[in-house]
Amino acid sequence: AAPSGQLIAVGQDRQVETANVGGGNWTTLTSQKALATAVPAHGCAPGSLTAAAFTPSGQPLVAGICGHAGVAGIFSDAGGTWHPAGPALPAALAGQRVQVIRLTRTTTGDVALLEAGSTGSVRLLAAWTGDGGQHWKLSPVASLGGSYVVSASFGPGGAVAVSLSGGRGLTIASPGTTWQALPSLPAGRAVVLALPASGGTDALAADGSTLTAWRLTGSPGRWVKAQSVRVPIQYGSSSSGH
Repeated sequence: AAPSGQLIAVGQDRQVETANVGGGNWTTLTSQKALATAVPAHGCAPGSLTAAAFTPSGQPLVAGICGHAGVAGIFSDAGGTWHPAGPALPAALAGQRVQVIRLTRTTTGDVALLEAGSTGSVRLLAAWTGDGGQHWKLSPVASLGGSYVVSASFGPGGAVAVSLSGGRGLTIASPGTTWQALPSLPAGRAVVLALPASGGTDALAADGSTLTAWRLTGSPGRWVKAQSVRVPIQYGSSSSGH
């Protein structure tokens, strides 16, 4: 959502749509095809769209996967004209396929989470901007080896928390800091990390109809169960998940 409450979304049809405060009809802002036509000479050639957000001033940002290696595909809209707005990436990623897997607005700017490489050799980095993409600060590159990102969360000051396959987790607090590995995540069919405004790191583990909240405490850290909730699920209904 924008500061005004306006919403932006990327659909599976490769369309980017917006809706005004209070919902109502969604209208098309742009599309993968339109972006590829608008910015063909800037080295990206977007092949698909993966994320969208607003800047704190309400400027739309759209991100995706570039057809050219070593380029972060983030674009900003200024008066109906789209411009490349992604960060310049480290030379180590020059030959890597890069995709923006998350893009979100914070109180002071925007944060992007980028993945480079392919299965078996994935690298991860975060990028922060406070001016709509004119200037970026990059995190160190984290090598994930054979792991991949399962979910990502954001917190105060642009903090990022990422849960990985294999029960691993990483956090980074802000620009200028480094990635920190978490203790093995609690067991669960789906585990998502959360960064409360009060500080610290939580893990939400779902298993069937049970949701368990864990809090990372101590040094070295360990996960302590904070709460367990039974969630009513109508198994067998058309809306139930797997």
